[in-house]
Amino acid sequence: MKNYFSIGEAAKAAHTTNETLRHYDRIGLVKPSKKDEWTNYRYYTEQDIVRLNTVRALQLMDLSLQEIKTVLEYDDLEKIIDFLAKAEKKADEKMAALQYSKSKIQLAKADYESKLQRQQKFNSSFVKDYPERVILLSDTLEVPTLDNLWNYLSHFYDKVTPALKEQFSFEDLAGIYTENGMTRLFAVCMDYVNIDGIKVLPKGKYLCANCTEENQEQTLRKLIHIAQTDYGVAPRFTVQLIVVSGILQWNYEAQVYVDR
Repeated sequence: MKNYFSIGEAAKAAHTTNETLRHYDRIGLVKPSKKDEWTNYRYYTEQDIVRLNTVRALQLMDLSLQEIKTVLEYDDLEKIIDFLAKAEKKADEKMAALQYSKSKIQLAKADYESKLQRQQKFNSSFVKDYPERVILLSDTLEVPTLDNLWNYLSHFYDKVTPALKEQFSFEDLAGIYTENGMTRLFAVCMDYVNIDGIKVLPKGKYLCANCTEENQEQTLRKLIHIAQTDYGVAPRFTVQLIVVSGILQWNYEAQVYVDR
């Protein structure tokens, strides 16, 4: 005696829906082996479920239902076997392509995860103690560019009169100083005398955060807000040290003075 399965049981076994099985029945693709003449309930055998699973697998090979129906209606079993063997080979090729795509996706995912971690690190603020720093402001340079970073300190040596050049030396460091809406690039002095453009950054605690060109302004606003709410300080100036990370790239360490 054959073991029959209800339409719901057959749909579950084939990982599809009852309505899909009704559609297969209507178009003559997979008909149930038994249908109750009174209730019109459909009943399926194990062989029917094998056919259902075959149909579902062939659909994944981008074959239309009409193409699948034509193949499964072959009278010659060898033709069906030959077709399924070719479909199996195509499935293997598709799986290999998907595996290759997966490996590329995994690499891209790892790259984005790394960027997210760096971004999260950049979004974290921290406090640093800095000694007093003397900086020399540029008269003209406002933002870093490839041209002005390439030979950065020469600009500041050129700013000093020839008679005073020997009294100046600078750290190999670039930065941006902003006060009262004015922004200028600066160099950090190791040796100096007082001339126009000299500024003294007070020693003490600076609230800092790493940032990129893209989130630079947002990071500074965040630091100023923290300084005001957590430290009760209204920062008079901001500092951004330029951290060169590659020939064509640089990041920043934004700094806000929070000592009273």
